[in-house]
Amino acid sequence: METNFKNDLEELELHEIATKKVVKLKGFYTHMFIYIVGVIIYILKEYFGVPLNFFPLKYINGFVMCIWTTAFLVSAVDLFASFKIFGQEWEERKLKSILGKKTKTQKWE
Repeated sequence: METNFKNDLEELELHEIATKKVVKLKGFYTHMFIYIVGVIIYILKEYFGVPLNFFPLKYINGFVMCIWTTAFLVSAVDLFASFKIFGQEWEERKLKSILGKKTKTQKWE
C-alpha cells in the first residue's frame, strides 16, 4: 500500500512538472510570434521607410530591439539549452530531492 501511494505521489509531481514545462513552452512560442512581428515592423520602419508613427509602434527602435532580442535569447536558452547544460541526471536528482523534501514535511499519523 505504501509503495502504491508513493508511486501516485511521484506521478502527480511529474505531471505538475510536465504541466509547468508545457506552460513555459506555450509562453515562449507566444513571445516568439510577437517578437517576429516586432522584427518585421522594425525592418519595415528602418529599411523601407514605412511611416508607422502611432502609439506602440513609434517606440520600436534599435535600442528596444537590442533589449528585446537579448530577452528573447535568454528565454530560449533557459527553455531549451538548460537541459543540455544540466543534463538528465541533474534533473532526476533535483526531482528526487524535491519529492524527498515534500514527503519529509508531510506528517501522516
